[in-house]
Amino acid sequence: MLLARIALPNISRRRLQVSGSPGNSQFKVFCRTARTSLPTCLLAVGCAAASYKPAAIQPPAPVREYRAAWVATVENIDWPSRRDLSTAQQKAELVTIMERAQHLKLNAVIFQVRPACDAMYESKIEPWSEFLTGTMGKAPDPFYDPLAFAIAEAHKRGLELHAWFNPYRARTAGVKTPASANHISNKHQKLVRHYGKQLWLDPGEKEVQDYSLSVVMDVVKRYDVDGVHFDDYFYPYKARDSDGGELDFPDDASWQRFGAGGKLNRDDWRRENVNVFIERLYKSIKTAKPWVKFGISPFGIWKDGVPPQIKGYDAYSKLYADSRKWLASGWLDYFAPQLYWAIDAQEQSFPVLLKWWCEQNQKGRHLMPGLDTTKTADTVRASRKWKPEEIVNQIRLTRQMPGADGHIHWNMTSLTHNPAFDDALEEKVYSEPALIPASPWLGDARLASPKITSHTGPGSGITFAWSLKEGKAWLWLVQSRSAGKWHTEILPAGQTSRVWDRALPDVVAVTAVDRNGALGTLAAVKRAGTGD
Repeated sequence: MLLARIALPNISRRRLQVSGSPGNSQFKVFCRTARTSLPTCLLAVGCAAASYKPAAIQPPAPVREYRAAWVATVENIDWPSRRDLSTAQQKAELVTIMERAQHLKLNAVIFQVRPACDAMYESKIEPWSEFLTGTMGKAPDPFYDPLAFAIAEAHKRGLELHAWFNPYRARTAGVKTPASANHISNKHQKLVRHYGKQLWLDPGEKEVQDYSLSVVMDVVKRYDVDGVHFDDYFYPYKARDSDGGELDFPDDASWQRFGAGGKLNRDDWRRENVNVFIERLYKSIKTAKPWVKFGISPFGIWKDGVPPQIKGYDAYSKLYADSRKWLASGWLDYFAPQLYWAIDAQEQSFPVLLKWWCEQNQKGRHLMPGLDTTKTADTVRASRKWKPEEIVNQIRLTRQMPGADGHIHWNMTSLTHNPAFDDALEEKVYSEPALIPASPWLGDARLASPKITSHTGPGSGITFAWSLKEGKAWLWLVQSRSAGKWHTEILPAGQTSRVWDRALPDVVAVTAVDRNGALGTLAAVKRAGTGD
């Protein structure tokens, strides 16, 4: 038994000099005198045996990388798996998604909340989505708010939750029930255009811009989202007639009103309609909540023939999406071109396109490719299927590319039902957790160093706890060193302690991370008797 020499109030030094076994009468007197229990006595002895003191030690810099996945709700691609699930089943599926993201060491989930002018959340502007309950306008029963639930489940695991909107799509071809009375196709028919087998809002109508802006900002103001996200749908992909010819988008009315005094040709006018909306939305988000990031994931080819070897769908001319302008103007915080092609694809080369996009990023925003992880799934026919190594190598290539900050997986389902691919990710590219890259243009909270305390419990374990006197951490970066090796953990704000129940660490370092990804001042403690 160790000799206990611990300063306790109102206890004479003579009584603290106690040795022997717990059954020794002197030991029992000591415990009674200290007005404590036997486990607390052992706790005090353990603390004396493993004391930690503040130390000036600098751990390795943490890994910084966006690791995200899209969770699509349109047509029930990712969630919910069916339109007839109970509330409990829907919640269970969302929890499984968040747990899977955490297990894979992702750090963000992009959750589709507005598939087609409908809502995966409680809204006074748009109806509940058919993809949620099977009937447009029908709320979950028992009631819950899926977006609020998803945010809470993401944040408790240290994941960002970005709300994904489709700004102009009004109805898809896969709907099975009529639009509700409060859907925009019934409330404001003059703003809606029939195009192919779908309904679309007309981006040339100022009222459409105002309407979609109000929908997005309603979510930004009412929910604790970390980001707002658009994908590649602006003006729709070209529909075709029965002979295969491209159909023009039916915006004659809005074009004629503009043409009375406008100086742009029709294609430039369409692009400018989208440009104006993107800029308005970015400024509106920053006015309401500066920390909420705005990101866009456009089609991966800006123009056919740019850069020279690239051939493919021309988003600039067909979708009227001048995505290079948005990036160059700094109207977003992250940019994720959908590079859904293989590394060795000559005419749609993944590395060539990624390098070109990085070179366009003059404002230094976060840039990350969207990866078509679905091509590794067992359900893909053999001629189109990729081996897991293709995505692994795309991730490795992205890490080597100056100016690239991470990647987004299309889609979450491909990360939950593909064991061989999941093993490749975990073993080859996701062995360590990663912090989302800092966004210095959004500010720095300059968080102070936390206070670290430690105590032991029954057995050989030790608990470290930490707290900030001022400010609020969004995440905790916890780094420990044992036997000369550093280990990194990224913990959610609500987790302010960590138990080491086996080998005691030589060093524990804790840093608060603010909502923009900036690191505060580090605090570290070192176990007595260990070297630097």
